[in-house]
Amino acid sequence: MAEASLTIRPAEPRDLAQVVMIQTHYAHHTVITFSEEPMGVSEWAAELAEKRAAGHPFLVAAEAGVVQGFAYAGHWRRKSAYRHTVEDTVYLRPGAQGRGIGRALLTELLVRCEEAGHRQVIAVLAEDESTRASYVLHEKLGFTEVGRLADVGVKRGRTLSTILMQRSLGR
Repeated sequence: MAEASLTIRPAEPRDLAQVVMIQTHYAHHTVITFSEEPMGVSEWAAELAEKRAAGHPFLVAAEAGVVQGFAYAGHWRRKSAYRHTVEDTVYLRPGAQGRGIGRALLTELLVRCEEAGHRQVIAVLAEDESTRASYVLHEKLGFTEVGRLADVGVKRGRTLSTILMQRSLGR
C-alpha cells in the first residue's frame, strides 16, 4: 500500500527533470516502452501543455519532493470520433514498485479521466514478462484484455507484440 506521505497531484514543470530520469531508464533498459530514446525536459513540457489543453490528466506521485512515479492519459487516436477515448501510461521510479504507487496513480488517473468526460481508457502493454505487474494492476482496476497485436515492435533486438486492455468509465 502506498505510504501516507505520498501525494498524487497534477504534474508541474518543476517535476519534469525527474520525469525525464524515470522515462530514460525505461527507454534505455527495458521493453516496457517502445520508446527507444528518452524525451528531454522541453519535450515533456510540450507534452504537459498539450495534455492540459486537451483536458487529459498528467499526474505525479511525490514523496518528500521526490517523484516516485507519473501517469497520464492521452489521445487514443487523433480522429475526432475518438475524442472520449484515451490511452493511459504509468511509469514508476526504478525501485518504487510493490508499494502501491502504481495503483494509487492509476486509480486517481481513472477518476480524473471520468471527471474530464472520457468514456473509455485503453492500455497498450508490451507482451513480456516484465509487464506482468502492469497487466495485473490494470485487471484489478477493471480493465479487460480486448486484443493483441502480433510482432508490431522491435526493441533491444527483440520482436514484440502488444496486449490491448480496455476499461469503460461511468456515463
